[in-house]
Amino acid sequence: MTPGARVSAAIELFDAILGGEPAERALTRWARSSRFAGSKDRAAVRDLVFDALRQRRSLAHKGGAETGRAIMAAQQFGPDIEQLFNGDGHAPAPLSADELAILASDTPPADPVRFDYPDFLDAELRRSLKDDFEAVLAAMQTRAPVDLRVNRLKTGLAEAQNLLAREHIFTETVVGLPDALRVLENPRGVNNSRAYTYGMVELQDVSSQMVARLAAPQAGSTVLDYCAGGGGKTLALAALMGNRGRLVAHDVNPGRMKDLPDRARRAGAEVEIWTTTQLDEAPDCDLVLADAPCSGTGAWRRNPDAKWRLTPAGLLRLNALQDEVLDAASRYVGPAGRLVYATCSLLACENADRITAFLARNPHWDLQDALTLTPVNAGDGFYVAILTRTT
Repeated sequence: MTPGARVSAAIELFDAILGGEPAERALTRWARSSRFAGSKDRAAVRDLVFDALRQRRSLAHKGGAETGRAIMAAQQFGPDIEQLFNGDGHAPAPLSADELAILASDTPPADPVRFDYPDFLDAELRRSLKDDFEAVLAAMQTRAPVDLRVNRLKTGLAEAQNLLAREHIFTETVVGLPDALRVLENPRGVNNSRAYTYGMVELQDVSSQMVARLAAPQAGSTVLDYCAGGGGKTLALAALMGNRGRLVAHDVNPGRMKDLPDRARRAGAEVEIWTTTQLDEAPDCDLVLADAPCSGTGAWRRNPDAKWRLTPAGLLRLNALQDEVLDAASRYVGPAGRLVYATCSLLACENADRITAFLARNPHWDLQDALTLTPVNAGDGFYVAILTRTT
């Protein structure tokens, strides 16, 4: 595909997404129906779509309309724009004089447009991010780095780094995280690399890795990952425990854990996977991690489609669900155990406010520590709170 043809494909896909089709579904559909597109073409089109999704409002403002054509024209606006929009072959039709004039104009937008977030989140984002408001939201308009967690059950940091380098995947260490590597070159090669195939590394954002470390699971203890999902943090907990103790993974939707058995085998991690019914007979746990369902605002760089699908009513439903998760997860914590609540959200209404509400309902619990992570000080946005019983 020519560069112009890639832009045309991105325009078509973006119009489908604006019409309500989820981004991943649209891209999968296009890839299956476009056998002429090679792997590099598919990757390039995906990047065009996701880069535009991250900046959907600001690009629509610059392009003068919320259409695939206007957004892609704004994204590609520069000295080469007329070579991309030239109508040759499968390239988009040339830009009109009016379109070029709109693209060249410079009308300052309001902050929700300038930083690409829904209007209804304006006050909550300002309350939650305070002095970091602009820096965090500007970071959310860019691509997230690719981070790896070195699996200590199978290898060490230097060994993993050297093995990746042999396949031209170059990395750097991350200060403060002894098992983390940030990919500098060839991130798309990770999934097919020997290090990944043999379970020596896992794709995991540094903030997610930090959540597992802050949970501080001890070797020989009983640990419950209450909202395990795909199991990324479950595997990190297993490595930190050195497979010594009892580690249970649970999710209210067992389908979310369907890949966990294979992932655990590849990683050499010993994990018990339990249904909700089995939890009725769960022993007292030394640690319960509740990585609760949330808005995903902290992961907007990775899933930008999500921010345009979030609604005020949806956020309220998530708050109620987070309260339910905290109350349910707390029942499995032993007398001297700890409850660790986490979200990949930037919003105080999902984070500190939920802890305040939990403590009001449960006065026999104390907040020991809390930490907010953002792209300013880590990777994805995360919140972590550590709670213990007072009696």
